[in-house]
Amino acid sequence: MSTKIEVKGLYKIFGDNPNRGFDLLAKGLSKQEIQDKAGLAVGLDDVSFSVETGEVFVVMGLSGSGKSTLIRCLNRLIKPTKGQVIIDGEDITRLSSQALIEVRRKKISMVFQNFALFPHRTVLENAAFGLEIQGVGSERFDLAREALHMVGLKGWEDNYPGQLSGGMQQRVGLARALANDPDILLMDEAFSALDPLIRKQMQNELLDLQERLHKTIVFITHDLDEALKLGDRILLMKDGRVQQIGTPEEILGQPANEYVRKFVEDVDRTTVLTAKDVMRNPDPVISPKDGPRVALRRMKEEGISSIFVLGKERKLMGLIKAEDAANAINEGRTGLDGLIITDVPTVQPDLSVADLIPMVATAKYPVSVVDENGRMMGIIIRGSLLATLAGKGDFQ
Repeated sequence: MSTKIEVKGLYKIFGDNPNRGFDLLAKGLSKQEIQDKAGLAVGLDDVSFSVETGEVFVVMGLSGSGKSTLIRCLNRLIKPTKGQVIIDGEDITRLSSQALIEVRRKKISMVFQNFALFPHRTVLENAAFGLEIQGVGSERFDLAREALHMVGLKGWEDNYPGQLSGGMQQRVGLARALANDPDILLMDEAFSALDPLIRKQMQNELLDLQERLHKTIVFITHDLDEALKLGDRILLMKDGRVQQIGTPEEILGQPANEYVRKFVEDVDRTTVLTAKDVMRNPDPVISPKDGPRVALRRMKEEGISSIFVLGKERKLMGLIKAEDAANAINEGRTGLDGLIITDVPTVQPDLSVADLIPMVATAKYPVSVVDENGRMMGIIIRGSLLATLAGKGDFQ
C-alpha cells in the first residue's frame, strides 16, 4: 500500500494571536486552562498520522475532541495554525487558493452530516451540483446519474429531497461526492442524523461500495460501534490530541491508556471480533502421506483427541480422531484411507463472533477457519473463544 494522506505535527489554535498558545502548551497547560488564561481554543494539538491508499480511516472522539476540526484541515476548509497536510506528496497547507481549488475538484469530496441538499433541485440536479460549480457541461448529468445508480437511487432522479427518506437523502449526498470520481472521501458524521436502523443499513452499503470502488475514506464519528464496524484503523482523540491509533482489535484489546480503556470497556466484543481474531494456530496437522501411527503419536504429544489433515497448499481435507487411528493400527493398516472425517465445521475468517458462537457451542470438533480457496488459516476451540470474550485471551 502507498500513503495517500500524511499529517505531521498539525495544530489549530482559534483566537487572537494563536502563537501564544504554543508557549502555553509547551508549559503543559490543558485545553481548558489555555481557554481560561488566554482566551484561546485549542482545536488540534500536535496531531500526526498517515492514511494508506484505499483505507477506511476512522477518526473518533466525543464532542469537542477536535475530530471535525481535523477533517476540515484535511481539505483546508480550516487553515491549520501549524503543521503539514500532505496529499500524494504535496503539502496542501502551502498551496495557493487556485491550486487548492484544483485539489478539491480532482482529489477530494466531502459528505456532510446534514445532507446539505437543495430542496428546490431534483435528486439528479443535487447530485450534479458539485460538477456544476466546477464548470462541467451537460455531461455532468450523465456522471451524476451514474453515481446515483451506484448508491442505489436509480429511478429517483426526478424526485425532490423532500420526497425522500433520511437515508435516501444521504445517498444523494454520497452520490454528489462520488460524481467527480475523487480519490479521497471525507465523511463528517455522515450517518449520525439517521435513525439506528437506517444508519446500520447505510454503514453496510458504504462497506459494499468500498469493496467496489476502493476509495481512501476518512470517516468522522463519535460512535464507537460505528468506528469499529467501518474502520480499517481508528484514531481516537481527546481534547485535540491523539490518544491511540490502531486496528479495531488493537483498540479493543490493547488500549493505550486509561481514557481509551474506559472508552471501549462496554463494547460488545461479539459484534466486533471475527473468526480471524479469535482463531488459534492449527498446528499440529498431518498430511495424506502420513499414516495412523504418525497421527496418533502427534495427538498424544499435544494431548488432543483429533488432528486435521491438510493436502496441497494447506487445503483442508478433514480430521482424524484418536480412537479411529488406534483402531486402524490394531488392524494393521498403514494408510489414512477411510479414516478422514470430511464433514467438519468450517467458517470464513470474517464471520463475526456473534454468528460463530452458536456453531462453536454445538460443534463436535474444533471449528476450522478457511480462506476462499479452502486453505486452513486456524482453528477455534470453545475454551479459548470464551477466554477471549472474557478479556483474558490474546487478540491475534
